[in-house]
Amino acid sequence: MPIKHYKPTNKGRRLSSVQDFRDITRHEPERGLILAKMNKAGRTGGKITVRHQGGGEKRYIRIIDWNRSKYDIPARVATIEYDPNRGARLALLIYADGAKSYMIAPDDIKVGDSVVSSKTLGEIKSGNRFPLGLIPPGIPVYDLELTQGKGAQLVRGAGVSAVIMAVEGEYAQIKMPSGEIRLIPKNCMATIGQVSNPDWGLVRWGKAGRTRLRGIRPSVRGKVMNPVDHPHGGGEGKNPIGLKHPKTPWGKPALGVKTRKHKGSDKLILQRRISKKKKRQ
Repeated sequence: MPIKHYKPTNKGRRLSSVQDFRDITRHEPERGLILAKMNKAGRTGGKITVRHQGGGEKRYIRIIDWNRSKYDIPARVATIEYDPNRGARLALLIYADGAKSYMIAPDDIKVGDSVVSSKTLGEIKSGNRFPLGLIPPGIPVYDLELTQGKGAQLVRGAGVSAVIMAVEGEYAQIKMPSGEIRLIPKNCMATIGQVSNPDWGLVRWGKAGRTRLRGIRPSVRGKVMNPVDHPHGGGEGKNPIGLKHPKTPWGKPALGVKTRKHKGSDKLILQRRISKKKKRQ
């Protein structure tokens, strides 16, 4: 959806922008498909384990059917709804047998459309869910499984999609939104289309207050701290960090250090994603 800008009547308005919610057809969630979201405030046992999180607006978690395991039963899209916990829109599905569930809505879906999940190939249209081995190459997909039957784990963010490049043997070759090319078992399920709300990444929050409502607390740069508090600390004025490489508050290497080590699934990655540093060059 387009991004909306307001007249700069104050400093916060001047920099901020908001989503256009014209695609939303219902503003209240389905009561049987929500859970209260507990606010952990980045703490475990009272100790901060995730910094810079806490507070925020009260929210409900929408229970999403990541498996869509009601195979060969057509479902009608009843509503397109806002989810405060993600950038993408949700579609409320009502199956022919009366059951209801949520799915991540594709970009071009409309109220009244019919979608289906099946182990055999059907109509190639947005919202339908099939095994990767049956979908023709070149088709954009999202909500990919990594393990058959586990449910969607990959490509779920607003506006993203992966592309099926080829199917050979037991695996499908998938190009991820990051540029990584990897193999995924061809029996794993995927939904056809692109995730809804592609303009989500263009929203400018504009002021600290809107960020606090999202549950994000202020963060202080290490270089403005004292040496006792951070490896970057100390010095006068706008000094550099004084180290070859950035470090975390606990002295471990930060920013650009690989954290994925010795995973068995490395053999399924054919081409690594392009790093941000290489993109800038």
